[in-house]
Amino acid sequence: MQKPLALTIGEPAGIGPDITIAAWQRRAEDRIPPFYLLGNAEFIRRRAQSLGADIAVAEVEPQDAVDIFARALPVVNIGEALTSHPGRPDASSAPAAIMAIRRAVADVTTGRAAAVVTNPIAKSVLYDAGFAHPGHTEFLAELAAQDDQARLPVMLLWSPTLAVVPVTIHVPLREAITQLTSELIITTSRILVADLTKRFGIARPRLAIAGLNPHAGEGGSLGHEDQSIVAPAVATLRAEGIDARGPLPADTMFHAAARQTYDCAVCMYHDQALIPIKTLAFDDGVNVTLGLPFIRTSPDHGTAFDIAGSGRANPSSLIAALQLAARMAASQG
Repeated sequence: MQKPLALTIGEPAGIGPDITIAAWQRRAEDRIPPFYLLGNAEFIRRRAQSLGADIAVAEVEPQDAVDIFARALPVVNIGEALTSHPGRPDASSAPAAIMAIRRAVADVTTGRAAAVVTNPIAKSVLYDAGFAHPGHTEFLAELAAQDDQARLPVMLLWSPTLAVVPVTIHVPLREAITQLTSELIITTSRILVADLTKRFGIARPRLAIAGLNPHAGEGGSLGHEDQSIVAPAVATLRAEGIDARGPLPADTMFHAAARQTYDCAVCMYHDQALIPIKTLAFDDGVNVTLGLPFIRTSPDHGTAFDIAGSGRANPSSLIAALQLAARMAASQG
């Protein structure tokens, strides 16, 4: 029996509802796998009407989503009021966004959904409501924790053009350098290799591991971290049989010829990873959380309050996230 994907509403005042509606409208031409939206059916009807989208919306339970998907956008009620307007988050925004994530994780871990796909959240709105996590990645890691042991969240940004992983994620650059250790690089790379093998079907993943400093430290003259932290990590990975190269100068890792030599670039901090992929694959990049006991993907963009409700939001990244989630679920059986 085919299981649907659980799609969260994200920030209700952002473009999440818009791109969800647009993705459902393109379900046939883009072969989008069945999904249900965790939100509020009446809220989605109002947004569709404001967008001029003549669609059917059906309030369902997860087990009914696949059967109804061809003729109506399935919505599972999360029990939270949704009163925000496009571009204007209100007091209902954060509780709805958080509850949708919690419900999606519950659905996938109990077998009602094949994977979790998350629409963009507004971190500032969540922080104002007391949200204690830097972002989706860390919150999902906590929800997935077993026996009170926190899992290491690994963020993969994937596209057909480039795949990247930042070793340190949502922290200031100064703190990222402080956090960086050989063990963190090794653990991140092990999780990456395991998921690339299991969920992406890559038999022996090739990793290109970036240096931290310009020119990978230039033999120590531009910083010691590449020699004392990154190089030992690469040596350990290679000793374990992992195809890893580095530390490599980051400024020469992302041109077309270089990208053909690896399956994923492992970068030392957030922007070192995200700038190249958002430059090369802004419309079809997908955010994937690795190391979880379930599959989670997300569009690789934000809430875009400035165009919410205008009909101008591009659903391509959400469509790619839905397609990739289904592909990963199928590959692991």
